[in-house]
Amino acid sequence: MQPADIARIAQISDPRVSPDGRQVAFVVTHVDMAENTYRSGVWLAAADGSSPPQPFSAGEHGDGQPRWSPDGRRLAFTSRRGTDEHPTLHVAPVDGPGEVRTICERPEAIEDPAWSPDGARIAFTSRERTARFDEPEEKARPPRRIDRLVTRLDGEGWIVDRPRSVFVVAVDGSGPPTLVAGGPYDHGAPSWSPDSATIAVTADRTPDWDLTPILADVLLVDPTGSSEPRALTRRTFAHRLPSWSPDGTRIAVLAEDSRIIHSHTQVAVVDVASGEETVLTAALDRQCAPMPGARQPVWDGDDLVLSWEDAGNVHVGRVPATGGDVATVVGGELWVTGHDLAGGTLAFTAATATALPELFVLDRDGTRRRLTTAGDAFHAAVPPRAPEHFTVGSPAGDGEIDAWLMRPAEPAGEHTPVLLSIHGGPMTQYGNSWFDEFQMWTGAGYAVVYCNPHGSTGGTEAWARAIRAPEAEEWPGTGWGGVDADDVLAVLDAALAANPDLDPDRVGVLGGSYGGYLTSWLIGHTDRFVAACSERAVNNLESLEWASDVAGMFRFEIGVDHVRHPEVYRRMSPITYVRDVTTPVLILHSDDDLRCPADQADQLFVALRLLGKPVEYHRFAGESHALSRSGSPRHRVRRAELILEWFARHLGGRAPETPA
Repeated sequence: MQPADIARIAQISDPRVSPDGRQVAFVVTHVDMAENTYRSGVWLAAADGSSPPQPFSAGEHGDGQPRWSPDGRRLAFTSRRGTDEHPTLHVAPVDGPGEVRTICERPEAIEDPAWSPDGARIAFTSRERTARFDEPEEKARPPRRIDRLVTRLDGEGWIVDRPRSVFVVAVDGSGPPTLVAGGPYDHGAPSWSPDSATIAVTADRTPDWDLTPILADVLLVDPTGSSEPRALTRRTFAHRLPSWSPDGTRIAVLAEDSRIIHSHTQVAVVDVASGEETVLTAALDRQCAPMPGARQPVWDGDDLVLSWEDAGNVHVGRVPATGGDVATVVGGELWVTGHDLAGGTLAFTAATATALPELFVLDRDGTRRRLTTAGDAFHAAVPPRAPEHFTVGSPAGDGEIDAWLMRPAEPAGEHTPVLLSIHGGPMTQYGNSWFDEFQMWTGAGYAVVYCNPHGSTGGTEAWARAIRAPEAEEWPGTGWGGVDADDVLAVLDAALAANPDLDPDRVGVLGGSYGGYLTSWLIGHTDRFVAACSERAVNNLESLEWASDVAGMFRFEIGVDHVRHPEVYRRMSPITYVRDVTTPVLILHSDDDLRCPADQADQLFVALRLLGKPVEYHRFAGESHALSRSGSPRHRVRRAELILEWFARHLGGRAPETPA
């Protein structure tokens, strides 16, 4: 695979099953390189595979989020067909006569559409602009009033004057949307009660919520907006993605104890009458909000269908809503990126290490039927490389590290140069999912080594919490740059020892976000790497805690705050050890990165430059923290080219091919 091949990738996502279980709506996204953008459309597939999938929408305006009406005769979906491509909400008949009806247009994104069970209304979330925006000219607007933390979000910009609110609109388009739960608080996705009389949402609407762990309650909202939302829960967890039971007595929800980060997200059930809640998945001891792929629990009778991460995979299973063991329904070496169940049909999108996500349904006998072939042409033209899984005992002596080695089809030299890739997060995982970057690196002649060190998800909660600071009062660990750094080096050593065809004298290291952090950390503590690429990295934890979009929240992850314990943050910061760096470093960052602001890269570059160290720095305009995943197509291609050019220069791998 070459960087230019990014333009050929089609992605399938967001499966939604019709109420009768006979059809599946889903979204297909592809790259428009000429316009430097992404196009997405809604498609329909027969669940029994009796006919090939067909497009439902044109796919020219960013169509997505398909949602079936309760009677299965209509689909709602979002688009950008409004004035100046403003976000819009549409309803269209699935079969029979009728046209696409635009029922709502807004200046902000429309998200999480949910039909009322009576089919008359749709609730959704959208950012609500305050009176400050009444003045059309930015330079004439009054200044933003900032009186809390978390005022911006990466990829969205300022939110302090644009709270995420809940609206309800009539399906017949007879009137404008009604605001039913608004600012200054941010609200989560809505779920209707079976009688269409109440909406469940999540939000933390307590005073000074930003100074305490964010513990979003489940709220009950009047869909007419005539009364204030009422909290059902009592600040026990950070709740999100509620799902009302068919009998209206319970609400299933994803719940996380954000007082200690990392805490696994659990599936819980809240009793509507009493507000009492029961956690159903604690014994599973796995993360139940995969990224990507997290969605609201799905009711199936008295069971709940959910997904979770496990050792580099994402599975789907079910658990009784009254409590009990979680049973695996879709397992194996794969990564489920989305799922839905209705009318007895379970549909899911899933990728493997060698295949892009496709749409499947699970027959009643457990057979998986594949409904789409979106990636076949791409994989035929760009044959994927398969990884080899292995495990290494952690130097901490508390478990096995899941690791993988992916070899190139054509090594760059008699002995193969190696790239050690470190994932972001740190609370994410690598695993059995097709990853464009690994395919490109192997395409250039490198072997790629990757793993899930302490701090990763996919394992126990204790494993993910192991890198909290030693000074933390609860769950103290080694801190960032402790056992996690030991783990990735142990995996690299094991791969080199077991594979004499790998070249120990030509090893590079790279990673983004937390992976960039650990890259910067390692080159300040060892000279074993020939070259490094530190991307959108954390280089100074202390300044990150006052400059990030989630400034003030890292104290729940580190275990102490930077005001009372600045020495802890400085000790764990790669910038502290910059004078010890001898490895040539490529720094990549985005101008509009709010999660790890660009000064994180500036600090590393300025220090290395003043010290006369070998360093090269590239900044991408108009991009956020998610450049490598959802940045503009041309920037994604150029980013990959820069990485390959850098390592070709230092490790002797192949430079990227120039398209004809």
